[in-house]
Amino acid sequence: MSAIVLFIATIAAIAGWWLSQQRLAAKPWLEQGIAVDLRGERGSSVPAAKIGLGVFLAVVGSLFALLISAYSMRTTMVDWRELPLPRLVWFNTGVLVISSVALQWALTAARHDDHEGLIAGLLVGGASAVMFLIGQLVVWQQLNIAGYVMASNPANSFFYLITALHGLHVTGGLVALGRATVKLWRGAPMTQMRLSVELCTIYWHFLLLVWLVLLGLLTGWTDNFVDICRQLLT
Repeated sequence: MSAIVLFIATIAAIAGWWLSQQRLAAKPWLEQGIAVDLRGERGSSVPAAKIGLGVFLAVVGSLFALLISAYSMRTTMVDWRELPLPRLVWFNTGVLVISSVALQWALTAARHDDHEGLIAGLLVGGASAVMFLIGQLVVWQQLNIAGYVMASNPANSFFYLITALHGLHVTGGLVALGRATVKLWRGAPMTQMRLSVELCTIYWHFLLLVWLVLLGLLTGWTDNFVDICRQLLT
């Protein structure tokens, strides 16, 4: 239960910070020295795509929160047997970090009208994400060869379910990233590319955050971190 509280608190903190950056509560008619057309400000200054992504991430975050809750409660049962994580999982985590950093690099390039930097960031980010998915499939293969099949233990089933669900969302992100890359190759103006790249970057950072929380859950680090925080507060 401590893991799900930590996860929800982290997501809420990031969502609050993101919303604070979007000027949702701005009152332009009260700002001095600025001529404002109230008819143009009746709608939100935030693009509809951003709002839609925010709602989608909230739903996905809730889904993973429920999965984390079920995992935490199931670990207390007597038939639970911990699943050893192959070393390749840590390599895959590093690859996902590189993918997220590359997307941030692409976003910075788009904001500075750096066409070559944008292309490089998108390609590196996409290639790293594909490598992450391939690496996760290899992890599954290694576990199956070692005898840790899905039906043999609840811990095994949860591991396959958690990694499959996360991999499915990474695949969806790759589709969106591919569409943005195609738009760029077709000569879309940089003003259009900025929003597409920003949405992909936000989504990628979210997937990285979710994966780190899931990895902490699978390794037991999340509960240890919560225990340390409790000891510091008492």
